[in-house]
Amino acid sequence: MRQVSVFGSTGSIGQNTIDLILRGDEGEYGVEVLTGGRNIDLLARQALAVGAKLAVTAYDDCLAGLRDALAGSGTKVAAGQGAIADAADRPVDWMMSAIVGAAGLVPGLRALRHGSTLALANKESLVTAGPLLMGEAARHEATVLPVDSEHSAVFQALVGEDMDAVERVIITASGGAFRDWPMEKLAGATLEQASSHPNWAMGQRITIDSASMFNKALELIETKEYFGFRPDQIEVLVHPESLIHALVGFVDGALMAHVGPPDMRHAIGYALHWPERRRLGVERLDLARIGALHFSAPDDARYPALRLARQVMATGGLSGAAFNAAKDAALDGFIDGRLGFLEMAEVVETVLDRFGSDSSLGNAEVNLDNVVQTDHLARRRADEAIRQKRQA
Repeated sequence: MRQVSVFGSTGSIGQNTIDLILRGDEGEYGVEVLTGGRNIDLLARQALAVGAKLAVTAYDDCLAGLRDALAGSGTKVAAGQGAIADAADRPVDWMMSAIVGAAGLVPGLRALRHGSTLALANKESLVTAGPLLMGEAARHEATVLPVDSEHSAVFQALVGEDMDAVERVIITASGGAFRDWPMEKLAGATLEQASSHPNWAMGQRITIDSASMFNKALELIETKEYFGFRPDQIEVLVHPESLIHALVGFVDGALMAHVGPPDMRHAIGYALHWPERRRLGVERLDLARIGALHFSAPDDARYPALRLARQVMATGGLSGAAFNAAKDAALDGFIDGRLGFLEMAEVVETVLDRFGSDSSLGNAEVNLDNVVQTDHLARRRADEAIRQKRQA
């Protein structure tokens, strides 16, 4: 029996992971830990369905509700960020890291110390602390498997290939909710409009990040940190159908593409069963019915987040931590009505410029203390930039 844990089980990635675990053979998986946020009903239902030994909510005020929901089940309960980090110390064979945001970094690092296989859906871990995370994996002979659909696609296309023969990597982007909007309308885009994705069913924050292309900006940085490619080798292509998730180009001119439906169970299932492949309950593509696939280069004016990501890749060091924190704070500002849609990128650029004028992010050591300090400072500076915009 494989022992597994799912951190962030109540989000979209976590729910799809639970679905695949439940589809496994009887006795194939033993679930050690599930963690979630405020959706206590779902967390409790999941814990009962998979027989989890421990269920943890990130919020102390939700503990009583979780305890009541799991009373008599044999599942232990806990609450708080510290409890989530401690839960990662429980040794398992495989852990899904699907906590949203920088909060996923510490549990992932602690899981790696047991030599576990870490299925990484928390892209912020690589963006904010890529050298730290991958170094920890190497020290403990642990495995990190990418779960973002784009990075799973690159990983699969590289199986059996010589990394020295790779010339370029292309990650695709749907273009989000506003890919066909005229530029003059973007400034007035509403929260409701930005929260609807044309292809993928995702949470609100990542859906908005898709519309602004900040999600793809994070994935650019993630590609560099995970695979070790040079920034100039990594390209982005807008592909509205979201059927080709990534392509790898080789020195002989060949392109290897990963093609599949926009269903995260593909990438999750590959990580769960790796190095094997298993049957998954996903759609089979009918290419004759689809008929045509479309591609275009991203417009830098429409998607300034991509330019900022390339600036971060060139700087290195702690710049990813500053970028991610500023992006999160700007997204909060848009969601609560303090910022317009286009102003999010302006705030992030202001924060990066401020760091560039008074510190050496690129030369700083990437350790946990420095990442946390940079995160906190970048959020404060982003909040200052938002207040200044409101006062202008």
